[in-house]
Amino acid sequence: MIARSGGIQLLRHGTRRPIRSRSCVRTFSSPSATSVNTAASPAHPLASVTTQLDRVSPRFEIDPSAVTILNSPAAFYKTLKDKIHGARRRIYLSTLYIGKTEHELITTLDEALRDNPDLQVSILTDALRGTRESPDPSCASLLANLVISHGERIKISMFHTPNLVGWRKKYIPRRINEGWGLQHMKLYGFDDEIMLSGANLSSDYFTNRLDRYHVFSSKELTDYYYKVHDAVCGLSYRLRPSKEAPDGFTLESPLHRGLPDPVWHPKRFKAYAKTVLEPLIHKPARQSMFPVSFSREKTFVYPVAQFDILLGEANNQSFGDYEFASYTSTEKPTLIKLLRSLAENPELRNCNWTFTAGYFNIDPEISQLLIESAPESAKTLVRVPEQSTHSQPPCTVITASPWANGFFGSAGISGMLPAAYTLLSRRFLRDVAAAGRESSIHLKEWRRGTVGEPGGWTYHAKGLWVTLPPTQVASSVSDSENEDNRFSAVEGPSITLIGSSNYTKRSYSLDLEIGALVVTGDKKLQRKYKEETEWLQQDAVVVTKDDLMKVERRVGLNVRIAMWLVERLGGAL
Repeated sequence: MIARSGGIQLLRHGTRRPIRSRSCVRTFSSPSATSVNTAASPAHPLASVTTQLDRVSPRFEIDPSAVTILNSPAAFYKTLKDKIHGARRRIYLSTLYIGKTEHELITTLDEALRDNPDLQVSILTDALRGTRESPDPSCASLLANLVISHGERIKISMFHTPNLVGWRKKYIPRRINEGWGLQHMKLYGFDDEIMLSGANLSSDYFTNRLDRYHVFSSKELTDYYYKVHDAVCGLSYRLRPSKEAPDGFTLESPLHRGLPDPVWHPKRFKAYAKTVLEPLIHKPARQSMFPVSFSREKTFVYPVAQFDILLGEANNQSFGDYEFASYTSTEKPTLIKLLRSLAENPELRNCNWTFTAGYFNIDPEISQLLIESAPESAKTLVRVPEQSTHSQPPCTVITASPWANGFFGSAGISGMLPAAYTLLSRRFLRDVAAAGRESSIHLKEWRRGTVGEPGGWTYHAKGLWVTLPPTQVASSVSDSENEDNRFSAVEGPSITLIGSSNYTKRSYSLDLEIGALVVTGDKKLQRKYKEETEWLQQDAVVVTKDDLMKVERRVGLNVRIAMWLVERLGGAL
């Protein structure tokens, strides 16, 4: 996929607003700073956070033992095939694309449909990415064969952005038109299990491209994500096999179902999409009527979605110290509420966090809040794995090395992206230093070999983990418990964010993204999250501003101009 950044940012220097002071900002829906210090302190430190999240996103309470975390592309592929074979009622797959040579995966789906007469399959991909190679073999031509074999038991939908229309659609080359918006959700559902990931369905994601993969065994949660999947399918083109078409298929417009077409009627299309999607991704009324307080025994899942290209941007207004928030999408508002809580709530000021993005171009507001939420000094150091005698800063950012970036060595504009991300990494470290957080935050680059060479891997993981300070958790444990139990309460992160988003301007303004924020008090699940952060860092090393200034990391003027040009034409990276 082409790109993950707002090009104009590459030409700006020092334009981000300074790090804000730490005074709490009261919101229309949140308690004042005084009430946080008094009323919330006897409760779990995260109770105030979940109260805030309850006002933005739907909440599901699950059994923590129902969460399985996979740790490799091979495990992802094996689990995917096993779940397909084991499904009896439904399979739904939302992905950017299925690789044009993934015949084994198609055969697995074909066998499952033949073996289970009651099985229904729904697949959602992106129309631009899924047909990019046409009339040569493509994702679309591969999937057309399944429709020929199984008819209405399998539905193939392809979403087309309403942002690429008119002269843009006519003249912008296929190789880069993805920069104007994509169906980027990754939902892999099987009966009553849902797998959330950032991985697509192609050979590199099954072999040598590292990502994250969480499986939730929950009918309620799986039903919820299916509703979102099915709603986007209803807005999309329908793939139909065609013997007359040179590439073996046609894309049937939503006009055939009496709905607006995203290319011919983009305004009407977005207005209709808003009526369908907004009620699904916003919190239900009963969630406000029946609040549930967070405690050490609970695990909450908050599904979060970013559909600004369809729903429009939020219209937030403030009056004095109060914020009147009108949410459209839910992922960015949820993440902002979480990070502001870490920055402003005294009980959460010394939390440790780990953040990762394969394409390092963090949305400026998110980047600023990450820096603000880090401790002002590294007084709270954490031990590195294996009980090392050395310590590391409490906050870590992991991204792909240029030699582990999927665009390394590509032709054209996409080949310039690794250099662009280097420039953005350098600017992030500059902002960290300006905020006085150099001892609290460090940046790591992940590399295993070199892309395109034997043994070379790429890095595609994205997410956030937040670990509470031991003393804060201990304060919420009953005094009757012994000292060891009180201070062993923190086994690892209590919060994680997983999904398809890369946390960039592109993700938040142009693509369709979905994921989940998990908040847990369960020690076993916390240990799983800790293990996940550790194996993701096994091939990562710390880089400094000096490292990024070396000759081999210099960024040419052509890169800056190309990125600027993409944004001037209405795209984003």
